[in-house]
Amino acid sequence: MAMAMAMRRAAALGARHILGASSSSSSGILRSRHMSVDAAAALERIRAAGLLRTQGLIGGKWIDAYDGKTIEVENPATGEILANVSCMGSRETSDAIASAHTTFYSWSKLTASERSKALRKWYDLIISNKEELALLMTLEQGKPIKEALGEVNYGASFIEYFAEEAKRIYGDIIPPTLSDRRLLVLKQPVGVVGAITPWNFPLAMITRKVGPALACGCTVVVKPSEFTPLTALAAADLALQAGIPAGALNVVMGNAPEIGDALLQSTQVRKITFTGSTAVGKKLMAGSADTVKKVSLELGGNAPCIVFDDADIDVAIKGSLAAKFRNSGQTCVCANRILVQEGIYEKFASAFIKAVQSLQVGNGLEESTSQGPLINEAAVQKVEKFIKDATSKGAHIMLGGKRHSLGMTFYEPTVVGNVSNDMLLFREEAFGPVAPLVPFKTEEDAIHMANDTNAGLAAYIFTKSIPRSWRVSEALEYGLVGVNEGLISTEVAPFGGVKQSGLGREGSKYGVDEYLELKYICMGNLN
Repeated sequence: MAMAMAMRRAAALGARHILGASSSSSSGILRSRHMSVDAAAALERIRAAGLLRTQGLIGGKWIDAYDGKTIEVENPATGEILANVSCMGSRETSDAIASAHTTFYSWSKLTASERSKALRKWYDLIISNKEELALLMTLEQGKPIKEALGEVNYGASFIEYFAEEAKRIYGDIIPPTLSDRRLLVLKQPVGVVGAITPWNFPLAMITRKVGPALACGCTVVVKPSEFTPLTALAAADLALQAGIPAGALNVVMGNAPEIGDALLQSTQVRKITFTGSTAVGKKLMAGSADTVKKVSLELGGNAPCIVFDDADIDVAIKGSLAAKFRNSGQTCVCANRILVQEGIYEKFASAFIKAVQSLQVGNGLEESTSQGPLINEAAVQKVEKFIKDATSKGAHIMLGGKRHSLGMTFYEPTVVGNVSNDMLLFREEAFGPVAPLVPFKTEEDAIHMANDTNAGLAAYIFTKSIPRSWRVSEALEYGLVGVNEGLISTEVAPFGGVKQSGLGREGSKYGVDEYLELKYICMGNLN
């Protein structure tokens, strides 16, 4: 009881401290009369750790937008205003690029071992602050605290991995065609990198790009989503504390078109890396052509999850549930279409619905929550549009299918039956907690249905047959395939898609190559 009273007093004190900041401040915490006690206490804990940053980071300095403009960061679970952060544009981005360009010449000349040690310190600091980072992520993005903790560990793993990989960037010696020559290949950092990251994984999508870039000797300008800038700023703060030099990592957020144009138009930016929608990725690819930048794109998906008659039903249910409903369906590798062979369709559907019914919807700060809100109202409206389209064409709602009674942007975990390939649920990425079930007859039918899309990021299959697992895995036109497993991402494996799901790979030893240029050196007259 005494502990509970002390916690309430601390939360109230935290709320007063947070809410007392002026709402007219150019950057800082906003006043909100309706801030929940839990959220206020979480923010106070984050602030006490020194991780509640609201300004951009340029050249190692925390600065406001030059015109004083700000944007509000909301808690999607409650609508509460969490913070008022700097709304930056082209001028701030140009200065960030200049800072990164200047720092590149010193950072790239450090030994691989020196860069590795700095990255390792950054990893250690992320892990030691993982609870505060997870709280911050849950507040601004909405995902359950358990998933947020998982993302912090996942995001940190890229920094740890590339801290080690920094020391393994090897060149090559080519046997010469003439006896008096020696032919060498060097791998050198590409230069300044512009990294544009999404809101659904506000830490991991940054570390998966910044980790290899810094390891190679590149410097970076990060543009995080305006929906989730706080996690990015906190991570950048820890990077400074770890000894990543001023200017090596810069963060600007706010006016996305202005920031994007500044990155694209600069001749000092030699690489663009982006995770987000296919539509925006195409624009960035086209915009990079004028200055011929290197580009890596991780774009939208339309992941099929194929359940064959011979699958272990329990394994298939567990894997499909994880692949579909993680982050409330808001991931690019979510199972967007669950294709179930006719022989087990009814059995699978019944067991799957029962499993989905057990998912607990609520505020991500609550330990029991497994499904948080969608990021904003537009996301809910998109799901509603897809549901309306499907039901108008003959699909039927087996579970859910409407907004949750909690209000805000919560949506009921939904299962839709008898979905066909003329429906939006089949053709496009729903990015919400909706599982379309699609019956199929033969293995050939499943492969054809799975590949009938412009996307090619992730796919999943469930079968006990080893020959089938090989046949189908090789036939699927996707960059990632999970066999009897719904959670397949890891820092040690290459992540990326084919077709219109992107270019290049992130993570693993292959991800390093995205930030390197090859230089051939011919040494002659050596006899």
